[in-house]
Amino acid sequence: MTIDQIQDEIIEEFEGVDDWMDRYAMIIDLGNSLPPIDPKYKTPDHLIEGCQSRVWLNAELRDGLVYYTADSDAIIVKGIIALLVKVLNGHTPAEIADCHLYFIDKIGLAENLSPTRSNGLLAMVKQMKLYAVAFRALEEKK
Repeated sequence: MTIDQIQDEIIEEFEGVDDWMDRYAMIIDLGNSLPPIDPKYKTPDHLIEGCQSRVWLNAELRDGLVYYTADSDAIIVKGIIALLVKVLNGHTPAEIADCHLYFIDKIGLAENLSPTRSNGLLAMVKQMKLYAVAFRALEEKK
């Protein structure tokens, strides 16, 4: 599946749920299903700057594709990072670096988060894209 196909699937899942408390429950469920991050990545080096909650993110390049693992100490934030991982995992660095994450606005996520959580969301997206840009640069050097 392409990044856009995954985003469209998420948008479709959220369209059937009008109440934001129910949408938050969906996001929390996603966070609960996030595979655990290896404890060796729960270090200050893997913390995302700009998040009110603690969010750890690791990225690996395997066979030309980027794979993320993440965790957070806040249940909503863990769900948000799980959404981002779901969309971006298993794609090339170029696809990730160049994608437009329109699902965030389409499902109303940004507008229903507090300003500090919105800033954290932007910081998560930025860090994930930075990993992709770094991996793309490494690949171009080969």
